[in-house]
Amino acid sequence: MRRKFEHLGDVELFQATVDAGSFSAAAITLGMSPSAISRAVERLERHLGMPLLRRTTRSLSLTDAGRTYLERSLAAFAVLEQAEQTIRGDLQSVNGRVRISVPTTWGHHRAAERLSAFAQLFPDVTVELNLTNRNVDLVAEGFDAAVRRGIMSDSGLVARPLEDAPLCLVASPAYLKRRGVPRAVVDLETHDCLPFVLPSTGKHMPWELRVDGEDVDWAPPARISVSEDVLGCVSLAEQGAGIAQTFDFVVQAPLASGRLVEVLPETRGRSRRFSLIYVPHRQLPRATRALIDFLTATPDIETTIV
Repeated sequence: MRRKFEHLGDVELFQATVDAGSFSAAAITLGMSPSAISRAVERLERHLGMPLLRRTTRSLSLTDAGRTYLERSLAAFAVLEQAEQTIRGDLQSVNGRVRISVPTTWGHHRAAERLSAFAQLFPDVTVELNLTNRNVDLVAEGFDAAVRRGIMSDSGLVARPLEDAPLCLVASPAYLKRRGVPRAVVDLETHDCLPFVLPSTGKHMPWELRVDGEDVDWAPPARISVSEDVLGCVSLAEQGAGIAQTFDFVVQAPLASGRLVEVLPETRGRSRRFSLIYVPHRQLPRATRALIDFLTATPDIETTIV
């Protein structure tokens, strides 16, 4: 009699590949070769009769079937784990401390709501939230995880996507009444722009625009520049100091109330990715795993494995 679920080992390796971020990272975590893990995923795809991962020369990404299978299989394995814990009499609550570093934009406008919900589900977990726009060193500074902007390079860290956040240009009605409404990107040259100083380089962060269907990184002239806390650009814009670029989720309320107005909406179309990163471990602490899984449970973009 053929065993019905003899492929469960391959399912675990598929989950580990997505969790670790690549075949090679999963191989390091599990103490296996990348080729062995790749073959296991291929066996699973043959068993299911459909591809779970899209393969290119540079990256892998989940197919729709792969995303569905990942979510359902993780839920199934969680039920099995809970059953084992119940049998062992080890069904204790998740507890411990998690240190996470988050940039100020995502921290104030995304993490606050999500961590509040997490605290209600896991009352015995203590979360230490560090709000900074500096890229902390997870290992040297003792952080369990961090949220980072941009596409993550191959740094040996696991990067799980949170969202691709659309960008927009905003200004206050008072500023636009005083200085006029810009009609094209070239008009911004004569306006008071409010750029952010990148802590890593000391240079102004370029504004990411889409002009006539082309992506343009535009260097805003600065009358007032902001460092350390990028939300200062939005605060200055609300007070009529000039024009700022920020994320839609940051200015949703000010735009709805009329405190801010979108400028040059035809230049929107660009976004920046937010990812949750952590050091790969074979056995993450339960509190850390719980927070990672909670924050990435419903990512707004397709999981990409680099």
